[in-house]
Amino acid sequence: MVELGKLILTHHPSLSITILFLTPPPNQDTPTSPTAFTCDATAKYIAAITAATPSITFHRIPQISIPIALPPMALTFELCRATTHHLRRILNSISQTSNLKAIVLDFMNYSAARVTNTRQIPTYFYYTLGASTLAVLLYQTIFHENYTKSLKDLKMHVEIPGLPKIHTDDMPDGANDRENEDYRVSVDIATCMRGSYGVIVNTCEAMGERVVEAFSKGLMEGTTPKVFCIGPVIASAPCRKDDNECLSWLDSQPSQSVLFLSFRSMGRFSRKQLREIAIGLEQSEQRFLWVVRSEYEDGDSVEPLSLDELLPKGFLERTKEKGMVVRDWAPQAAILSHDSVGGFVTHCGWNLVLEAVCEGVPMVAWPLYAEQRLNRVVLVEEMKVGLAVKQNKDGLVSSTELGDRVKELMDSDRGKEIKQKIFKMKISATEAMTEGGSSVVALNRLVEIWKEH
Repeated sequence: MVELGKLILTHHPSLSITILFLTPPPNQDTPTSPTAFTCDATAKYIAAITAATPSITFHRIPQISIPIALPPMALTFELCRATTHHLRRILNSISQTSNLKAIVLDFMNYSAARVTNTRQIPTYFYYTLGASTLAVLLYQTIFHENYTKSLKDLKMHVEIPGLPKIHTDDMPDGANDRENEDYRVSVDIATCMRGSYGVIVNTCEAMGERVVEAFSKGLMEGTTPKVFCIGPVIASAPCRKDDNECLSWLDSQPSQSVLFLSFRSMGRFSRKQLREIAIGLEQSEQRFLWVVRSEYEDGDSVEPLSLDELLPKGFLERTKEKGMVVRDWAPQAAILSHDSVGGFVTHCGWNLVLEAVCEGVPMVAWPLYAEQRLNRVVLVEEMKVGLAVKQNKDGLVSSTELGDRVKELMDSDRGKEIKQKIFKMKISATEAMTEGGSSVVALNRLVEIWKEH
């Protein structure tokens, strides 16, 4: 939301933006608890943004207690539902002192639309996962009406305007099981979005030409909101003191020669899968920089296992001339922008896809959860900027499969075609964010609508 606000103000400095934010309850044992490491960091971040961009102000929604412990996703939805009375009061206060033109909701805070619609405030959503996944999300209402069975049981391809055929196995987690609470939530989100004034999407037309055209021409079934593609919007990553080791190693490698493997914090693998990855990398004979995160397994001690214990015997020694393995974290944005990096094995999270496209780095798509299988379909079949790895029925990717895909991306004619495709898309994404580009035009159109409200 902050990055969106900064983008808006860059082109329309006369506006002012207030960002409302939630705070997890003190009795919830979650990584985002204010009693954990994020409280001070959040306060410092807000202070820095306020100092640098005075037109962005922050309003904290009062903390409330939730009687039962909930996992992070369920907690987010429950907090949004349980704080609507605070939201109503805050919006009343803002309306008395400001000319409130519109409210932009995070799509996970869909329940707030009940308050904003009652007060007749023009309500928009900010959707950060791409235009193709937005189309699939909106079609949840159609699937819900047309099928009595869960999509996961239909084992078929579905057709949505502007998208390749999508198998029901590749639908987002929760969206394909009618018995799942996440299914009900996704239908509710889609319903709220369809009734909104518009959806702001973090993408550009070049990254989804056919689906953007389907939106603009009204080809989607049912009531469809206006869609504004204003990206790619990428947050600048903070620097850390331990950045230098990875980047110094990359400085010594040939241009476009290194494969980067990173799956973010939730991308943790079993020891068996880590060993398959290691063997595949060694067999591919390609240079690599690999960020390793492992699952906690029964019998593990409190102290994490060393890389030598996690990986095949002698792997680090045998590959030390061509590869570098780091534990848990690496400066991802800086790595992707480095000249030595020529490929990226990714779990297909949309933010990472945006970063890779903006740096012109082709991908090997290895989805893990949420909407990532759908992103793989879009990356490989629609955008044609990556290769997909095949997983067995247990989700395991074999060393042979990974090694073959890595070699194909880094050292084959098809890999060269993918590199050319993503380089052109990089240029298009850059142009979209310049004056007169498609994303800036869409942003200007959106602001003009706000001013007319």
